[in-house]
Order: sequence, then structure tokens, then C-alpha cells
Amino acid sequence: MASEERKQMMQQVEELAETIAHETGVELVDVEFKGSRQKPHIVVYIDKEGGVTLDDCEHFNKLLGELLDIKDPIPSSYVLEVSSPGIERPIKKKCDFLRFQGSYVKIKTYEKIEGQKNFKGLLTGLRDDHVVLQDEGGREIQISLDRIAKAHLWDKQQNGGI
Repeated sequence: MASEERKQMMQQVEELAETIAHETGVELVDVEFKGSRQKPHIVVYIDKEGGVTLDDCEHFNKLLGELLDIKDPIPSSYVLEVSSPGIERPIKKKCDFLRFQGSYVKIKTYEKIEGQKNFKGLLTGLRDDHVVLQDEGGREIQISLDRIAKAHLWDKQQNGGI
């Protein structure tokens, strides 16, 4: 599958998932494409206030699966999985960085900033399209949103200190 074709397919699946999320009152957190070209594995992460249940995931899976069968954006058979994002959920949208202010996060950047690509610390805010973190030494780090490759909540108690 050509890169442009894959990108278009991913965008269509994400748009369809967003439609179902809106209809069912859940938040679409992320859509990941795994697996091979012949058998894509699509993982959709949803959330809602208080967390999602197994029933929420099954219902979303059924509705999205039916819509994917009708719209047919995937040229081959595929595996569809709907899941909770878990404790260390991804943070992708600007509103996520605002929502989770005061939480511990891990961020990976596309290129090095001050000699490093991996950051972890307390998310203290968002300032002029820059995520603001406080590392363990109390140092403030600002990372432009467009330089962030991946970001997710970090369960500091589970995974040790900063």
C-alpha cells in the first residue's frame, strides 16, 4: 500500500471513528494502525468521564465495524480493536494538554531539544502553543506542540520517580 494511500485510509478511518464517538458520547483518544499491509490491525482508543467499560468498547466496535463495512475505506480484511487508553493514555490534542495540567507526562520529540529527545515531568501548562513541563530539578522546559512526536500520561508511582 502506497504511503499516500495509507495516509488517506487512516484519515478516513479516523473520521468515521470520530463520527461514532460523537454519536455515542465518548472521546476518540487515538487510532493506531498496526500489522501488515495484507491484514491491518486497527486499534481505536476511546474514553469518557469515569472511564469506559467493556460494554462501551464492544458497542463502539460494533458500530464502527458496520460503518467501515459500508464505507469500505480499507481495501483488505482487517482486525478492529476498541480499547480504553489506560492509565498512561496518549495526549495528542491541545485540549488534552490543558485538561491534564498538573499530571505527570512523558514526551518524545522529533528532534533533540537541549541535547535530548525524551522528557518527563509535571505538566504545568500550555503557553503560546508550547507545552510547559517541570522536570525533577524544578527546571521549566517548553516544547513546541509541532515538535512533539508522542506524549502520554505517566504513572509516576507505578514506574518510579522522575
